[in-house]
Amino acid sequence: MHASKPLTVALLAGEHSGDLLGSGLMRALREQHGEVEFIGVGGPLMAAEGLTSLVPMEDLAVMGIAEVVGRLPTLLRHRKHIITTLLAKRPAVFIGIDAPDFNLPIAKRLKAQGIPTMHYVSPSVWAWRQGRIKGIKASVDHVLCLLPFEKSFYDQHGLPATFVGHPLADTIPMQWPKAEARAELGLADDFTVALLPGSRSGEIARLGPVFLAAAQEFHQRHPQAKFISPMISTARAEQFRALQRELAPELPLTLIDGNSRSAMAAADALLLTSGTVTLEAMLIKRPMVVAYRFNWLSYQLIKRMFKAKFFSLPNLLADTELVPELVQHEVTPEALANALEKQLAAADDGHLIERFRSLHHRLQRDADAVSAKVALELATR
Repeated sequence: MHASKPLTVALLAGEHSGDLLGSGLMRALREQHGEVEFIGVGGPLMAAEGLTSLVPMEDLAVMGIAEVVGRLPTLLRHRKHIITTLLAKRPAVFIGIDAPDFNLPIAKRLKAQGIPTMHYVSPSVWAWRQGRIKGIKASVDHVLCLLPFEKSFYDQHGLPATFVGHPLADTIPMQWPKAEARAELGLADDFTVALLPGSRSGEIARLGPVFLAAAQEFHQRHPQAKFISPMISTARAEQFRALQRELAPELPLTLIDGNSRSAMAAADALLLTSGTVTLEAMLIKRPMVVAYRFNWLSYQLIKRMFKAKFFSLPNLLADTELVPELVQHEVTPEALANALEKQLAAADDGHLIERFRSLHHRLQRDADAVSAKVALELATR
């Protein structure tokens, strides 16, 4: 259907992963509807699709409970400005992309004023703070779920939800040969371990030193191993390089500018932090070890509230421990090196990679197109 009147769609992404989802959704909306005017908040990818951001997206990207407190005045000022603008503009539909703590209160205000609202990427209510379902129902008309087990949770609670699959499963090829990725990055054909300690300075500060020590431990056991580490920005690369010079100056480590997926595809094994990156690693089909450290306060709170059996996406999807996951005090150099060896052994018989492949198939749904279709149904209801 190609309507003559442009449709106004509001989208609000709070960080890089949301910017990626938002840009794909914007393209699909335009393909399915024709003329669409986009307003809201996004990053460079959404800007390229025609979004003028109401506030800088970087201001919204905060992680962990303690970190948010320091940034509260800015966040509240931005939220107020966004709500005022969107109530004046009255978009046909509001789509909050991830960042539930920021997006849901905005959605709630808009929904109360009769604007249809959606949330793209289910908050992890099934994992912790299950009481939030009431707040989600009050805030949104429909949830777009990236993972199959999320939709069944909403079905039980009577909130309309659609499993749209995961856009990454549509983007990442079923097979990504190591040799191809190595050639692209100009890497030699050595046994390679990729270290991904996170994209935020706090994560690199917490995980960088122990990842480097684990790499050193692994290197002592396997002297032929080389290490690579993709870094999201020059600032993060300098931060990690400074840690390496101090803690592991002899480690054969190559830093790679951006290109985290190619870096993962070029590696024989991965040591990484929790988050979407674990899903990317699974789709790229490399053995991995997942580790996470929170700051102390965040961990005390999360530990008491977390309900799920696992925290890494490959394990949650498989509903079994496919990959080792270590958290907080379990994250030691020796434990990480041991877990890497164990994962490599598990990958040798092909069973692990086969499981990754079947999970990949399950998540391939053409997420952009499905999400756009649901959004347009809601917008034109």
